[in-house]
Amino acid sequence: MPVSGGGGDGPAAAGDGGDRPAAVGGEQHGAGAATGLLIRSEGAVRWIVLDRPQAMNALLYPQYGYLVGALEEASGNPDIRAVVLTGTGKGFCTGADLRSGAGRPGPVERVPGDLTRRLRRGAQRLIAAVMDCEKPVIAAVNGTAAGLGAHLALACDLVLAAEEARFIEVFVRRGLVPDGGGAYLLPRLIGPQRAKELMFFGDVVTAAEAERLGMVNRVVPGADLEQTARDWAERLARGPTRALALTKELVNASIAGGMDRSAAFAAEAAAQEVNMGTADAQEGVRSFVERRTPDFRGR
Repeated sequence: MPVSGGGGDGPAAAGDGGDRPAAVGGEQHGAGAATGLLIRSEGAVRWIVLDRPQAMNALLYPQYGYLVGALEEASGNPDIRAVVLTGTGKGFCTGADLRSGAGRPGPVERVPGDLTRRLRRGAQRLIAAVMDCEKPVIAAVNGTAAGLGAHLALACDLVLAAEEARFIEVFVRRGLVPDGGGAYLLPRLIGPQRAKELMFFGDVVTAAEAERLGMVNRVVPGADLEQTARDWAERLARGPTRALALTKELVNASIAGGMDRSAAFAAEAAAQEVNMGTADAQEGVRSFVERRTPDFRGR
């Protein structure tokens, strides 16, 4: 396993996380050598694959921008109706790459605010891009998900894990504070006491234990992970895309804190108003009346 800080600030990397991959189109979109990502479409499903297996898919700082760009493109592309995020090799993602020159701490002296700026433009921006994507995002966790890598998976709407996958809140092992939204995401999934246990001790959580705690939706044999993710994504891609986006927004807002019942009900009513103007909603009602399976088009 590479030395990974688990965090997302990635000091001393080139760029500010704002770099983007070239515009995507067609079936094969990205080259791993250029961005550390493989991006492809299978029908209406966009696959975003972390492709630095030699580093257990630890992230170089410019990759945050590439990932954000890929997620934003998928979010705004009407032909894409579901997203799968996964990795190659034995790692899903082990956080920021501190072994490479691009991940090593730079000079001790820095301008106040540099770290905050990098964190906001890097790890936090990436997690927000996953949560704000208007298409459902499935994490297919093929191996170790540590630090920011664990948070990247937990930010997804649905999480599938291979039996050999494991999750590690590695920050405490490096004397670091969790970043990438971890202290926001994890307590909302498993409660504050369990979250503190994982973050205070940094113990390995197996896939089976992660499922028991509520961190993942389902654990499958490693050989079945890709096909299971494909089946789920294709099922989502056949669904009413705008209704799914609005549902995701409502659920995320409900757990964000600070939203009372009145605000939640108002948001629900606004979502209903928007959704009932979509072609898919009209098709759904029409198919019910006509007693047939709906043919949703994502419009």
